[in-house]
Amino acid sequence: MRRQGLQQRQHAKPAGGGGGGLKGMIGRLLIAVVVVLICTISLVVTSTSNGGARSGSRSKMILDELWRSADSVGWRPSSAPRSDWPPPPSETNGYLRVRCNGGLNQQRTAICNAVLAARIMNATLVLPELDANSFWHDDSGFRGIYDVEHFMKSLRYDVKIVEKIPEIYKNGKTKKIKAVQLRPPRDAPITWYTTDALVKMKEHGAIYLTPFSHRLAEEIDNPEYQRLRCRVNYHALRFKTNIMKLSQSIVDKLRAQGHFMSIHLRFEMDMLAFAGCFDIFNPKEQEILKKYRTENFAPKKLIYKERRAIGKCPLTPEEVGLILRAMGFNNSTRIYLAAGDLFGGERFMKPFRALFPHLENHSSVDPSDELAENTQGLLGSAVDYMVCLLSDIFMPTYDGPSNFANNLLGHRLYYGFRTTIRPDRKALAPIFIDREKGWTAGFEEAVRQAMFKTNLGGPHKRIPPESFYTNSWPECFCQTSPQNLAHKCPSDNVLEILDSS
Repeated sequence: MRRQGLQQRQHAKPAGGGGGGLKGMIGRLLIAVVVVLICTISLVVTSTSNGGARSGSRSKMILDELWRSADSVGWRPSSAPRSDWPPPPSETNGYLRVRCNGGLNQQRTAICNAVLAARIMNATLVLPELDANSFWHDDSGFRGIYDVEHFMKSLRYDVKIVEKIPEIYKNGKTKKIKAVQLRPPRDAPITWYTTDALVKMKEHGAIYLTPFSHRLAEEIDNPEYQRLRCRVNYHALRFKTNIMKLSQSIVDKLRAQGHFMSIHLRFEMDMLAFAGCFDIFNPKEQEILKKYRTENFAPKKLIYKERRAIGKCPLTPEEVGLILRAMGFNNSTRIYLAAGDLFGGERFMKPFRALFPHLENHSSVDPSDELAENTQGLLGSAVDYMVCLLSDIFMPTYDGPSNFANNLLGHRLYYGFRTTIRPDRKALAPIFIDREKGWTAGFEEAVRQAMFKTNLGGPHKRIPPESFYTNSWPECFCQTSPQNLAHKCPSDNVLEILDSS
């Protein structure tokens, strides 16, 4: 009886506890779901947190890379001749005078072309004239800006150079050689110099080429001629000692607090008028820009919205600041500004200064009277050039047409592949236009993506319209890698001997 009763209770227990078991199972499932949800949320939060840390770490890593020079991939600068390059003969075909017009860097390009033209014609080059008065309103001249003795010594294996055309003694009388004036075609081919110009030189004994800016084709199918341009630009053309010392003093003061970048802020009247970017200015300012354009540039119908949409307008100071912030630079970044008078004044600079308060120029770094006296006209441009050349990072805000920015890009590439940040204005334009319309979602990421697709200073193929003076790779470089014999570095580098002397 007890066994039967026990069995009945044992059989009845499962039947009577079925509902309770189901409820227990459901409860346990609910608890499991809650646990899973909690774990998932925790995982997401942790992942986001770690992702943010990785993002911040990645951003810092990228900035650390930018403050250093770009990877050279085994290349180093070398503009020494690679083939037979005889010194200039004692007897030449005559004298070559040139008048270099434009700003400091347009003149610099003209000087390089003048040396090459003299070599092509087997001519004696008269020290180039700098047309300083019309552009800078000063009369510094070649000797006031460059180290003349170094210039002549550096090029002694390439061309004969004299400071002026000497007088000749004939039939008992002293006579001056009068140079016949010629106007070279723009981007003239080598054949123009070996025919038209040379005929006149032999006939008169001397020729005077004026104006002389962009008067020799840049793309020449002769690497030795291109290397001569580099010897002039990066070795022979050295600023005078006072300019070099002043520039180094500014750099030392800037670098005393760490890294610094330089920016060529091309938000100036001439460039804005050239680009036809008027609409962001008030009516009075627009009138000034339109008048300047009418007086200085050929007539052309320019529609602001169309120009802006394809990146033809110079970046505003605020846009420059937003680009830098999107790339990860913070408000402690020290920035040296190389610029003329910014059009529109302080109202355009204020947003930039709010983002990056440590903005400097040569006057603010050293407000001494000595500096003020030595940074006017061509001298001021020379100081800005050297500070930008020596900065850790250089950023041009408008590199076409801008001889200052373009020449600096080439110079920094030549001397160690120094980092340059070149905003892709065409890619950035729609991003900034959307921002102005209030569409700000993903703005910084879009800017960052556009910026890190650009070349940051390493070796890259020159594709027209990029200038030879902006990128002389590979003509003026050689390979240290034994695997790349096609571009092997010359064993006897005359330029290194000259530079060390």
